[in-house]
Amino acid sequence: MTSTFTALLCLGLYLSQTIGAQTQILSKPIIWAKPNFMIPKGRPVKILCQGIPEATEYQLYFEGRLSARQSPRQPGIRNIVSFPISAMTLLTAGQYRCIYRSGELWSNPSDPLDLVVTEMYDTPTLSVHPRPEVSSGDNVTFYCRLETATNMFFLLKEGRSSRPQPRYGNTQVGFPVGPVSTAHRGTYRCFGSYNNHAWSFPSEPVKLLVTEDAGDTSLAPTEHTSFSDSWDPHLLTTNPAVQQDPALWNHTAQNLLRMGLAFLVLVVLGYLLTEGWLCRKRIQQTSRNRASSQEHRRRLNTVTPG
Repeated sequence: MTSTFTALLCLGLYLSQTIGAQTQILSKPIIWAKPNFMIPKGRPVKILCQGIPEATEYQLYFEGRLSARQSPRQPGIRNIVSFPISAMTLLTAGQYRCIYRSGELWSNPSDPLDLVVTEMYDTPTLSVHPRPEVSSGDNVTFYCRLETATNMFFLLKEGRSSRPQPRYGNTQVGFPVGPVSTAHRGTYRCFGSYNNHAWSFPSEPVKLLVTEDAGDTSLAPTEHTSFSDSWDPHLLTTNPAVQQDPALWNHTAQNLLRMGLAFLVLVVLGYLLTEGWLCRKRIQQTSRNRASSQEHRRRLNTVTPG
């Protein structure tokens, strides 16, 4: 009984220490910008960072240097802190990362967030060749031109999964696309830039229409087709699926597993202690019955005539 109890206790302590050691590796946080990673000059933006529910402190790094500290107001599953920037400028554009602390441990840095300031230079022009209406399987090229000489151009397609395509050039650059499919349908704009984080005004939109075959004209534009005159950066938002990242829940899952194992060990120990108590009661009862039986025989022998 004693050896079994000791073995189970050692097993419980070993499992608890093993899982506790695993939780020492903190998952890296997620970082993103709201409303968008591309912000017009003078507009406000928030940099958001999310860690595990137990995170108690966050640090924001700008170009490798500590920029700000923040503690979550209400720690919990949605453990997110906000680092506001009141007005976007050249001085606030650049690469950001964040880290968080849980207990005495610090996490690894997040993936980089490249925050871009726009409307810094003249407006480029965007065109698509051979034409904006093509059939699936054709090849097209977007041409972005800026009268003021620059050294880099970016092409973006409106949509949440869009990523800027960079090309080096002077006053004009081409972005070949193809063979195209219906997935390439959409509205495109381009920017000129002298570096990765300071862009020009956006070009006017160009809409690419891709038909399934040459005879399908259901998607061809009409004379009433028009594009918005205003650039909506929300259409390019690349916010991650914050609540669906499995890495963030490793720490919580391990804690729940440790609690479950501890509860199981307690149940087993309670069962063994109860069994031991009942066993002792049975032994004591058997001893009392045996003693009573022996006393009864002794008395019978005493009163029986020899």
